[in-house]
Amino acid sequence: MKTLYLECNMGASGDMLMGALYELLSDSAKDAFIKNMNSLFPNQLMLSASPSEKCGIWGTKMNVVILGQEETSERVHNHLHTGYQEMLEQIGNLPVSASVKEHAKAVYTLIGNAESAAHHTDISQIHFHEVGTLDAIMDVVGCCLLIELLNPEQIIASPIHVGSGSVRCAHGILPVPAPATAELLKDIPIYGGSIDGELCTPTGAALLKHFSSQFTPMPPMTVEQTGYGMGAKDFDTANCLRAFWGNLSILPVPSPRQLPGYPSAAAVKSDGDKETHPDYYTEQFHSLDQILELSCNLDDMTPETISYATKLLRDAGALDVYTTPINMKKDRPGILLTVLCNVTEESRFSRLILTHTATRGIRIQPCYRRTLDAQFRKISTVYGEITIKISTGYGITKCKPEYEDVAAAARQCKVPFQTVYAAAVAAFHKTL
Repeated sequence: MKTLYLECNMGASGDMLMGALYELLSDSAKDAFIKNMNSLFPNQLMLSASPSEKCGIWGTKMNVVILGQEETSERVHNHLHTGYQEMLEQIGNLPVSASVKEHAKAVYTLIGNAESAAHHTDISQIHFHEVGTLDAIMDVVGCCLLIELLNPEQIIASPIHVGSGSVRCAHGILPVPAPATAELLKDIPIYGGSIDGELCTPTGAALLKHFSSQFTPMPPMTVEQTGYGMGAKDFDTANCLRAFWGNLSILPVPSPRQLPGYPSAAAVKSDGDKETHPDYYTEQFHSLDQILELSCNLDDMTPETISYATKLLRDAGALDVYTTPINMKKDRPGILLTVLCNVTEESRFSRLILTHTATRGIRIQPCYRRTLDAQFRKISTVYGEITIKISTGYGITKCKPEYEDVAAAARQCKVPFQTVYAAAVAAFHKTL
């Protein structure tokens, strides 16, 4: 799965994110991107990308020039304020794709909602200050365009470093993170630190919130490219946002010869014995489905609350949920809760487990599985129509009558369950 992972150890801003994504493009695509961006506001704004070094690390600094002057914090504070609807109209008139426009509008809607919540007013009354300038629109639209060009299958971000201390903005001196930024970062893992200053801006927070499917430490992945977007300020730590581009690979896929049951050369009877010939395994077992196993120990929940949690997790779409009786410390009886989920769903299911159980921690175990494809077919029997679940793959075909149909037919016809079950299996095999 093509994955974009954003490492926000020094926070995030629109220009830092744009610089990191820009570095992932080919040279020709970089030139086309800059040309495209400079056509958005002709004679008003110019964007350039320049090499920048922080603490020995080289990356790209995106530079914005407005009316012949490079962007500075003083110029930003002196720009006219822009209303929410005016902002959407400006974006809607840009010569970019409909997808880029919609993403950019969604990002500004997040910012607008956060500003309105922070200032206890309606979004229609919000006037954008720093994020309302042309250079900020450039950051947002530029990031949306770069993501469209890269076209990742999923975007994951790290927990976000927000900095500490205070920041001066249009409303005065505010604590870090500023109120609107703090509102945007709700439900996202963040942390402070010893660095004095604002590391995560509202624009950076909104872009990350809109595009990232989850916020988690970097999962195992095969990295093809790395991009560095450099910030303007200098700290003891390299002030950059790092983007990793590659394939999410929780576990290395073993070759067929590494699988349990793969026959040795001595075990092969003949070339004609297909199921014991090594080539059969090579052809049949060609891919693995990668999933995660989430588990935790519970010893202070009632059976009713555990039942509620397991049903909630199943209803949320977990691949499987089950419990196992265990003995915990001091020989207390407990329950091992296990949830299987897709790799991209880890953050959502971890949050559900932490919310609806008493556990304080979750173990996450990457694993892989093989599955047969499933389909359903109605089969006519003397007891009525029965739904059959048919599982196929790797040269294997299995069938299983659905319980509810068999049970309903057995009750209606007043015959044993197994009689209906056997009749459904027999009827299915006649169709093969």
